[in-house]
Amino acid sequence: MTSSATYHGDGHGDSDSEPEVTAAGQAMHALARRLWPINRSITGPGLRQTLHALSEGLPGLSMIEIPSGTHVLDWRVPPEWRVREAWLQGPDGSRVLDFAHSNLHLLGYSMGVDQSLSLAELQAHLHSLPEQPDAIPYVTSYYQKRWGFCLSHRLRQSLPEGQYRAFIDAEHVPGSLSLAELLIPGQSQEEIFLSTYCCHPSMANNELSGPCLLNQLGQWLLALPTRRYSYRLVFLPEMIGSIAYLSLRLKQLQQRVIAGFNLSCVGDERAYSFLPSRAGNTLADRVALHALAHTAPDFQRYHWRDRGSDESNYCAPGVDLPIASVMRSKYGTYPEYHTSLDDLERVVTAQGLAQSYRLYQRMLTALERNVRPRCLVLGEPQLGRRGLYPSLSQKGSTRDVRQLLDLLSYSDGKLDLIAIAQACACPIWELYPWLDRCRQEQLLACD
Repeated sequence: MTSSATYHGDGHGDSDSEPEVTAAGQAMHALARRLWPINRSITGPGLRQTLHALSEGLPGLSMIEIPSGTHVLDWRVPPEWRVREAWLQGPDGSRVLDFAHSNLHLLGYSMGVDQSLSLAELQAHLHSLPEQPDAIPYVTSYYQKRWGFCLSHRLRQSLPEGQYRAFIDAEHVPGSLSLAELLIPGQSQEEIFLSTYCCHPSMANNELSGPCLLNQLGQWLLALPTRRYSYRLVFLPEMIGSIAYLSLRLKQLQQRVIAGFNLSCVGDERAYSFLPSRAGNTLADRVALHALAHTAPDFQRYHWRDRGSDESNYCAPGVDLPIASVMRSKYGTYPEYHTSLDDLERVVTAQGLAQSYRLYQRMLTALERNVRPRCLVLGEPQLGRRGLYPSLSQKGSTRDVRQLLDLLSYSDGKLDLIAIAQACACPIWELYPWLDRCRQEQLLACD
C-alpha cells in the first residue's frame, strides 16, 4: 500500500479539553438526550426513528429494510414489533406501571394482552432485581411469545393483594428489520469498518453512547480534506442486525475491510476496556492496544471468551473480519448495565463521550498514517546540514531528536509505523511530525 499525500486529518492536540473535542462531547450528549425517549427494539418504528435522526448529521446514510421472514445466515428475520400503549392497573384503579412513563416497564417484544389477574397470577409476568431494588431491569423475549412488565423490586414488594388489569396494546406483524450504512470514500477501496447497534430503549452507556459516537466520528471523517482509506459506518440492531448485514455484504467486507471496531459502551468516565478480535493479532488489535497503552495504560484487557456483542458475528469462523472493541466500562461489568440506572446523568457524560471520541480519532488517524518507512540513505544520515540536529554537541543536546534517530534506525521498510512506535516506546502520533519532515528531506520513503 502506498500513500502519495501527506495526511492532514489528525484532529489531535494535547488535551481532551480542546474546544473541538469538548464541543463534540456536548453534541453527542445532546443527541443522546434527544434519542433517549424513543422505544427502540430489534425491529419497529422506534428503530427507524432513531436511524432517521442519526442520518441528519450524516448525509448519504442510507436505510436498508430486510423483510420479516427472510433467511439471514442461520437465522430468520422476526416479525416487526409495534407498541401503542401498555399499563398495569392496580386494585384501586390507579396505574401501577405505565409504558408512557418508562419504556423499560414493558418486556421487550411483549405480546399484546388485556387480562384481569390476581397478584399471585401476575407475579409470573413481572421482572425485577432483588439485588438492585430501585432499578427497573431491561428484559426481552425476542424469539418466544410472552407478555410481561418490568419494575423495581421495591415497588414489586409493595404491591397489595387484589385484582390487577394488564393491558398491552402491541402486535407482531409482517414488516422488516431496519439498518443503515454509509460508505465514505477514500483514496483506496480498502475499508475501515465501524459498526454500532441501535436497539436498546432508555439506556445510555450500553446503547446510546455507541451510535452517538459513531455519528460524531462520521461527521469528522466526512470533513477531512483527504482520506487514505474508505470508511464503512453501519448502524443496526444488535446480533440479528449484524447477522442480516453479513448476509448482504459478506464477500465485499472480506475483500475490502482491513480493520474495524464494534462501538459499544463508550460513554462513561470510569475505565477503558479492550476486547480483541478472535484472531487477536489483527491490525485493529494492534492499533487499539497501542493507542490504549499511551492514552489509558491502566485499561482492562479482556479475552475473546468475554465477547457478547456483534463481534461474535463479525469474527465468527468463515467470516473472520478483523474487528476489535474498544470500550469504557465493558457491557455486563458495571452495576447499572441493562437497568434504568444506566442513564445520562450518573453514567454517561459529555466528558466521557469526548474522551472516547479523542481515542477513536487517534486510532483512526494511526490507521491512516500507518505506512512502512524506508530509509533512503546508507548509514546514519547527516542531520545537521538538514537542520535536524543541534550544531553544538554537549550533554543532553540530542535528547530532543532521539525519536527522530530511533525512527530512522527502525525504518527498514519491513516494520510499519505502529511497530516502530512500539519499538520506540512512544505514541505513534509523536512520530508524525518527524515522519513528515524526513519525507520532505528525502530521508524516508513510505510504502
